[in-house]
Amino acid sequence: MKIGLFFGSFNPVHIGHMIIANFMSEHTDLDEVWMVISPHNPHKNKASLANNYDRLHLVNLAIGENTSLRSSSIEFNLPVPSYTIDTLSYLKEKYEDKEFVLIMGGDNLGTLHKWKNYEQILLHHKIYVYARPGYELGDLQNHKNVDIVEAPLLSISASFIRNLIAAQKSIRYLVPDAVYTYLKENPLYKSK
Repeated sequence: MKIGLFFGSFNPVHIGHMIIANFMSEHTDLDEVWMVISPHNPHKNKASLANNYDRLHLVNLAIGENTSLRSSSIEFNLPVPSYTIDTLSYLKEKYEDKEFVLIMGGDNLGTLHKWKNYEQILLHHKIYVYARPGYELGDLQNHKNVDIVEAPLLSISASFIRNLIAAQKSIRYLVPDAVYTYLKENPLYKSK
C-alpha cells in the first residue's frame, strides 16, 4: 500500500488543504493520504497554535466520510522538535508493509536541503510536490525521487482564516462545512 504523508499544522485545516489531499489521493498512484498534524513548528508563532487534539479533531471533521484520507497524530508522541526523517523512520518500522511518500509544496522543496538528513529522505522516499506560485523549486526538482504534480491551488492560508475569526468575520466556504460549524460554536481562534 502506498501512503502519501501530508504534514501540516492545519491551524485550522481549510479547503486548500483538503483540495490538495483529495487531489493527491485521486490523481496519483497513492492508495491513501494521511494528513499528519504536526506539533509546534519552531518557525511558527506558538501563541496562535490551537491544541494538538483540537486540530486533529478539525482534520477528522474535514475528512468526514472520505475513505482515501486519514488523519494521523503520529508526531504527538515523538520527541519535539519533530524532524521528518525521524517520523519517517518510526512509520517505516511500525508499518513495514507500507510505502510512504512525502507530499509537500514547492516552497518546502526549495529549502529541503536545510532539513535534517534530507539526503536520506530523498534516497528512501518519493516526494510528490505541488508547485506554489512565487516559490522556486530549486535543483532538487530534477531528483529521480521528486515528482512535480500539477495540483489545483487556492491562495488561502490558515493565518488569514484565524485573522477573520478574530475579527468576527465569516469563514464560510474557506473551510469544510463541518469545520465551519464547529468553529462557529467553539472559541478556538476567537481571541488573538
